[in-house]
Amino acid sequence: MPSPCWCLRSRKPPRGVSTPARGQRRAEPERRIRFGSGLPCEWALATKPLPSAMALSWARRLIRRPACLKWVALSTAPEEDCRQGAGRHETPRKRWMKEKKPRQGFSLPGLECSWEERLSSVATPLWRLAYEEQLKVKAESQKKVLQTLASRLREHGTDKLEITQRPDGLCCPLHPVVPSPIVNGYRNKSTFSVNRGPDGNPKTVGNYVGTGRAKNIVCVRANRLQNVPEKHKQVAQCYEEFLQQSPLDPCLLFHEGGHWRELTVRTNSSGHTMAIITFHPQDLNQEELCTQKTLLKEFFTCGPGAVCALTSLYFQESTMTRSSHQQSPYQLLYGEPYIFEEVLGLKFRISPDAFFQINTAGAEVLYQTVGKLSQADKNTILLDVCCGTGAIGLSLAHQASKVVGVEMVEQAVEDARWNAAINGISNCEFHSGKAEVVLPQFLMSREDDQPLVVVVNPSRAGLHYRVVRAIRNCEATRTLIYVSCKPDGEAMRNFLEFCCPPDSRKKLVGEPFVPLLAVPVDMFPHTMHCELVMVFTR
Repeated sequence: MPSPCWCLRSRKPPRGVSTPARGQRRAEPERRIRFGSGLPCEWALATKPLPSAMALSWARRLIRRPACLKWVALSTAPEEDCRQGAGRHETPRKRWMKEKKPRQGFSLPGLECSWEERLSSVATPLWRLAYEEQLKVKAESQKKVLQTLASRLREHGTDKLEITQRPDGLCCPLHPVVPSPIVNGYRNKSTFSVNRGPDGNPKTVGNYVGTGRAKNIVCVRANRLQNVPEKHKQVAQCYEEFLQQSPLDPCLLFHEGGHWRELTVRTNSSGHTMAIITFHPQDLNQEELCTQKTLLKEFFTCGPGAVCALTSLYFQESTMTRSSHQQSPYQLLYGEPYIFEEVLGLKFRISPDAFFQINTAGAEVLYQTVGKLSQADKNTILLDVCCGTGAIGLSLAHQASKVVGVEMVEQAVEDARWNAAINGISNCEFHSGKAEVVLPQFLMSREDDQPLVVVVNPSRAGLHYRVVRAIRNCEATRTLIYVSCKPDGEAMRNFLEFCCPPDSRKKLVGEPFVPLLAVPVDMFPHTMHCELVMVFTR
């Protein structure tokens, strides 16, 4: 008999392990665990709960096969839940799956059964590990990113670059992961959905477990999430209490009607709290809308929700899944229009939809790291792309001769300008608009040859191709700092576009960049994510 825990890429279990007859249930405690969804698939056999000493090994497997996380979410779901969405017309693959691997409750060894813990395993998959072990997992993950980049660079014809031929297989030196100063309750912004909970209550406020494709989504309260502060959980609980007494239904699907939608909570280090509630108006008239806004305001100011001590309460009417302030204006029902945060001695104003790093203490570490790596001085211009409220540019303004920020969200640009004024910083300017439109125009209009240090901090979607082309084709750009929270995603495409040989067909005619250094900064404890600061030069 093989060891209690084994994994083999094969359609069949290892020699010596019998499989149950068709339709026969496997006796407990022996369980069959399936990872991923492709063929051939991985099998695992467990006769005992996973020892705590092996938790790190399981976490490392999550790096190699992140698709298995969706099974963690449904690990102890009833059998009928797992089969929801099965069509009447079965493909050969579906028949093979049913016959060879009957779904009898997918689970990872040692995981408990509560819904809160399933949510924790999805949203914060490393929550069971000590923080030192989490950093080891993330270091391994970032190492694989740099190895992949080195391999892809060689495929693109950069074999002559000495930096892609390192003995460790990395494209550049990798520093140890910089830890977060705060490990628990570090999020300054949380978003909660409204949907059916494990008990079927459609007015449950929490986060999702399951997938839409499998039609097994369940909304679970975030009481056990370690990265969410208690204040956010309190506001979510009060919002659910308000929904229970409201005569209006929640909006689960737009075409099915309903009104109450998600809740966003933002806080600062001083304890100030902003709540933003999204509402689908459907066919309500203005008088009925005013009634609902009044009820909401009374609940959080003089009703049971007053315990939240909100400093700002916003209401947004929206008929879209996601909408900006320009598309669906935020309506201030109560309190101050902004909350304020202090980072590295600077004061920042934060609007309802403005981007701000979710880990304030970690942001200070990140900005200090970027400042050291940029080596900006009084002879250089710092270009801050996707600048948000201007935090990176303003924190480095004392190093550079001038800071130019570009941001798509107009309200965030207004915040950035206010932040510069309130902090007495006069060598900064901020431009509103899409980076792929504003940046090429700015770089083409420059008349001086002053060196540029470019810092980009895009979303997970990465940089638009025209932004990459403008930066690369600008000869004055000698140093590029790329900050990415998902370097193995679209950021990898950007890395290759910056470093590949010149290609006139793609209009990448500038000299290629070379990866010089990588520094991971942990901004998201308990999750698999980590900010990777990549330094490119030429």
